[in-house]
Amino acid sequence: MKHHQYASTPPMGWNSWDCYGAAVTEEEVRGNAEYMQQHLKQYGWEYVVVDIQWYESGAESSLYRPFVPLEMDEFSRLIPAVNRFPSAAEGKGFKPLADFIHRLGLKFGIHIIRGIPRQAVHQNTPILGTTVRAREIAGTNSICPWNTDMYGVDSTKDGAQAYYNSLFQLYAEWGVDFVKVDDIADSKLYSTHTEEIKMIRKAIDQCGRPMVLSLSPGPAPLEQASLFIENANMWRMTDDFWDIWPHLYNMFERCYKWSKLVGPGCWPDADMLPLGHVGIRSVDGGASDRYTRFTKAEQRTMMTLWTIFKSPLMFGGELRDNDEWTLSLLTNEEVLHVHKYGLCPRQVYREKDKVVWTSIDRENNQYVALFNIGEEKTTVTVSLEELECEGPKKLRNIWEKQDLGIVDNKLEFELEAHASIFVKLLN
Repeated sequence: MKHHQYASTPPMGWNSWDCYGAAVTEEEVRGNAEYMQQHLKQYGWEYVVVDIQWYESGAESSLYRPFVPLEMDEFSRLIPAVNRFPSAAEGKGFKPLADFIHRLGLKFGIHIIRGIPRQAVHQNTPILGTTVRAREIAGTNSICPWNTDMYGVDSTKDGAQAYYNSLFQLYAEWGVDFVKVDDIADSKLYSTHTEEIKMIRKAIDQCGRPMVLSLSPGPAPLEQASLFIENANMWRMTDDFWDIWPHLYNMFERCYKWSKLVGPGCWPDADMLPLGHVGIRSVDGGASDRYTRFTKAEQRTMMTLWTIFKSPLMFGGELRDNDEWTLSLLTNEEVLHVHKYGLCPRQVYREKDKVVWTSIDRENNQYVALFNIGEEKTTVTVSLEELECEGPKKLRNIWEKQDLGIVDNKLEFELEAHASIFVKLLN
């Protein structure tokens, strides 16, 4: 499938939601982009994504303001709020910001909610490329349960595809490289949004610009995996993920269920990484302005699981406030090698709260992640036979970049609660 080549490895980047909610500004986006260029680009980090409500001038936090006026052009398309994104003045939209990010050697992304603005429907505004107007394509019974901005688009109506085509044509003119579409992949509501996913795929294909398509919020239903693979590059297999241990604990089961569908261009998504300084203008996740509540052990456990499973990596914190520890989680070449080049990730076993995963790379090096996700210190072991490899093997801790000697028949590590170890086996 052509669109799979747009994300041949799992996307890596920054998203504004975890730290700024719906209220990020252009200055903050530019500042995080500059940090990424200076400190992370060389390690493969490249996407800078403006999350929800960039079209609302009065957004203040992660709390949505219902039924407020939104910035919109004459063809029913939402445009950036100029008071928050000054370079968008005079109808320039996100092009100046995207151009700035591209000059840094990075890629630009935005968040949208599926559908057409309610205010466009109420005003019955025109749609580019058709004589049909907004009211005629709206599915007014298809509404987002947590945000009042949009109505769904009824795919059976003339003009429906034209609306989505006009939307993505605008994004192509802006220079958008990544689009996160929300309110579209939730298993509780999924059956009503299948056709909108297909319309969005067609709209991207006709716009003339490669764009990575990310679907949210999740949990996406496993039984619809074929549809996601046929239309998207990544899709949330979870609802919003925060720096709360039960969220991380539950992710192990989700990753196991989706692991056989991980492959080039199509990435089940474990959601953003709530690391570093988060909650600056966001009250989601049961807290506000803070540094991540995950312990250092939990942070490594999260990064290890996301890495070996090959989830997209979208950092959620304010990058410019990173300390040395947080930066070290994002710049370990040996760990990131597994994320980029690992093949066939699989869970070797799970026995209650002892979990072992493995993958190989193109040179047939094998990587093993051992986890203790229980509440007490314990020993986690795995035999070379269970890993389907023969000894002896040299053993290397890739987080610590330390050689651990030779293993003949099994790996065995004592791990603290919520801790893990990530090792490489070499001939």
